[in-house]
Amino acid sequence: MDQLDVKLLQLLQEDGRITISELSKRLALSRPSISERIAKLQESGVIEGFGARISPAKLGKDTLMIIRITGLQVTPQKFESFIQEQEEIIECHRVTGEVSYFMKAAVSGIGAMGLLIDRLIPYGIPNTSIIISSPVPFRHMLPEEG
Repeated sequence: MDQLDVKLLQLLQEDGRITISELSKRLALSRPSISERIAKLQESGVIEGFGARISPAKLGKDTLMIIRITGLQVTPQKFESFIQEQEEIIECHRVTGEVSYFMKAAVSGIGAMGLLIDRLIPYGIPNTSIIISSPVPFRHMLPEEG
């Protein structure tokens, strides 16, 4: 990966809808070169996909929370299968240590939060924290220099 790829990644993360023509202008490369670089970054797995970041609050899910699961009562495979069906769970990470899973959930309020927790109880011990603010809700990533 060269400096042009790094700059390309930066521009794509700043605006995923930027056109190939605009990228061509900003990087002083031909449109086919830009398209080829993007394709190579996708093929190598550096770019995993493109999508829109959606505001949960604007969809009526204004309560965000972190859920930690300890004391898992089922196999990880059974728990992960269950979690994949829970639309309120927007992130789930299996981790090392005392906690088995960290999850981020978006719900419509305290009532919906209670229902989600009730569904989790048979699988382990849920411990929840409501997110008050997110000073770093999303961070762009670039390769380290050197």
